[in-house]
Amino acid sequence: MKEGYTLIDSLTIPSELKNLPVVEALIDKTCQSIGVNEDLYGNVLIAVTEAVNNAIIHGNDENKDITVDVNVYDEDQSFGFTIIDQGKGFDHMNLPDPTAPENIEKENGRGIFLMRNLADEVEFNESGNQVSVYFTK
Repeated sequence: MKEGYTLIDSLTIPSELKNLPVVEALIDKTCQSIGVNEDLYGNVLIAVTEAVNNAIIHGNDENKDITVDVNVYDEDQSFGFTIIDQGKGFDHMNLPDPTAPENIEKENGRGIFLMRNLADEVEFNESGNQVSVYFTK
């Protein structure tokens, strides 16, 4: 997370998709407490749950014995979520384009594309096992 942000909430969940409703409840609570409007709420919900979904499935291989951390940060003009898995990471700089003709029919591969289009900014750490998504209030 960038400088100037204050940690306002956090959550640690086992790497199981059945825990996504707990993450959604954290998103709801956060958006209510900082006054996010309805139009932005949908973007936040989809981008953050997609990041957690990726962490569970791809980062931690759905290993329920390891966890995903979700941290919520706030500052005057924006807020953000950082999602951290315990996996080895991935090369986030070289991803296939999900809008390319050869990828259009594929069922997977749109998560990061969605995150980048719904959030104001998406930032990965060097190894790729941590992502931060930022939204302007």
